[in-house]
Amino acid sequence: MNVAEVLRAVATFSWLIALAVIVIAVVRATRGASGLKGSGGLVAGAVALAAILTTVSSGLVFVQPEERGFVISAIAPGGYREQALQPGLRWVIPFAETVVMYPISRQTYTMSIAPSEGAIAGDDSVTARTADGQEVFIDASVIFAIDPAEIVNVHIRWQGRYIDELIRPQARGIIRDAASQFGVEELVTSQRDAFKEHMRSEMATKLADNGLVLIDFVVRNITFSDEYAASVEQKQIAEQLAQQAAFTVEQRKQEAEQARQTAQGQADAAVIAAKGRAEARVVEAKADAEALALIAAVLSANPDLITYQYVQKLAPGIQVMLVPSDNPFLLPLPTLTPTTNP
Repeated sequence: MNVAEVLRAVATFSWLIALAVIVIAVVRATRGASGLKGSGGLVAGAVALAAILTTVSSGLVFVQPEERGFVISAIAPGGYREQALQPGLRWVIPFAETVVMYPISRQTYTMSIAPSEGAIAGDDSVTARTADGQEVFIDASVIFAIDPAEIVNVHIRWQGRYIDELIRPQARGIIRDAASQFGVEELVTSQRDAFKEHMRSEMATKLADNGLVLIDFVVRNITFSDEYAASVEQKQIAEQLAQQAAFTVEQRKQEAEQARQTAQGQADAAVIAAKGRAEARVVEAKADAEALALIAAVLSANPDLITYQYVQKLAPGIQVMLVPSDNPFLLPLPTLTPTTNP
């Protein structure tokens, strides 16, 4: 509970009571002099009480933990106290000193292209030119706080104007200066961090020189001009088409390589099959030669064996054979001697 505010409310209420007492006294005075004399003490007491409460409430100041108070004094050298009021219930000289409160918590000042996001309604983005002459629109937020030790200096230099006359112009100037040192593509790719760090460093120095502390400098968004955005889109489309074409070429290469490997495999298989057949024929020929050699050896030792085999192959019912008269016998037939009947 803010005791100073409660006391001010009580003081205000006491003045209402004093006014009511005065009205009653005047009404009673219209009815006779004795009524006015009897009410004089009550009126004086009510006015005195209201004056005392007002004086005390004017001297009490409650400073919130997130605030510091700058004291403007009619009796102090220079017209102000050299030390700011710290959090808690504090006392100042009534009617001779007044207190201006300053927040020391974090504050955010936003400049945005979106009408409802920035501190100023409408398009409040920062228009800047890059090193290669492209126009960009930058949304940014400055997160800062007043240095508690610099409250007195902040009031002397800026009073309540530090946002409009320090934060805003410095931030916009630093953004434009930083953007001019980078190419448009660098701002959104390889040099984005360097761009942000450059602005943060410059802004921190400017604020520190004026009693403020920079918490962060946030680049919210970078928007390109319509012409550059269209060229970027066309470039991206061309790159995508090139990538698609390269992919198609690579796919065709892979298909050709696959076909070549398939053909090579088939050729290798044909060669292997041919070699197998050739080797089989060699083996078969060797077997036939060996078989013939064995047959020849057997026939050499048994010349009548072939005749025997020939006869065995004849049908069992054959009794007469006709042979041509002018051709020799294929097989040597034994000489048959006719037998005589007794």
